[in-house]
Amino acid sequence: MGTAKTFVLLAMLTGLFMAIGYLIGGVPGMAIAFTVAAAMNAFSYWNADKIVLKMQGARELTPETTTPMLRTFANDVASLAERAGLPAPKIYIIETPQPNAFATGRNPQHAAVAATTGLLGMLTREEVAGVMAHELAHVQNRDTLTMTITATIAGAIGMLANFALFFGRERTGLIGSLAIMIIAPIAAGLVQMAISRSREYVADARGAEICGNPLWLASALEKIERGARASVNVQAERNPAMAHMYISNPLNGQGADNLFSTHPSTTNRVAVLRRMAGEQMSTPADLPGPARRAAGPWG
Repeated sequence: MGTAKTFVLLAMLTGLFMAIGYLIGGVPGMAIAFTVAAAMNAFSYWNADKIVLKMQGARELTPETTTPMLRTFANDVASLAERAGLPAPKIYIIETPQPNAFATGRNPQHAAVAATTGLLGMLTREEVAGVMAHELAHVQNRDTLTMTITATIAGAIGMLANFALFFGRERTGLIGSLAIMIIAPIAAGLVQMAISRSREYVADARGAEICGNPLWLASALEKIERGARASVNVQAERNPAMAHMYISNPLNGQGADNLFSTHPSTTNRVAVLRRMAGEQMSTPADLPGPARRAAGPWG
């Protein structure tokens, strides 16, 4: 269901992009727009992960830079990846007090996961495992590539919409050009958000399976929601187009689940996870070291 919806929404986004190209320049304009989009997508396919990580100020964990706590964290991520049948991803840390995390990479063989220092400081070890299992689910479902393509097409639509005022007036008139400039980016943004929201529910469900306990992720989401509203992620605020990649909206001021939110409401996500926990017996993942089930950070 989620995959089919994503395919339909991507088709809508592509159709919108092609339609704007046609409105501005007819068939030749549509062909040029398609060529530009293809080039942008090719560049994004090979370089998006590096761009995203750099824009978010992430630093890779290496044997030289890890502390005992971070080594434990890295071991847990590797264990979860093995449980999911995935190669161990590269691991990055973002220095910000806001609890959050995201995944990137064009495929499971070139994947990276990033967690904030706020996440490791606020959540229990089990809750962190639930979060990273969610991110590994995005990797396994290739959502990272889907969202990269979505962001690229949405950005191209915004670029074309700006061109409408200068190059499309002969075909659409001033009012029509202004309408394209205003409506097209909004429509693209709504489709982009819808794709993001649909994939979050799928990743929640698969992440719960990977870590073995839906309640770990449910508890983590509640803490992340509170922490995200109480602190500012400076890197995310500087690059709001990347907000949809995080497990929870990193931008302050997120409302309930509506057309303009990049993520489903936390209440809805937690409710689904709690239903999952009630419907099946929990089989927790084997985490190296002592499991701490008491509330509080595990760092």
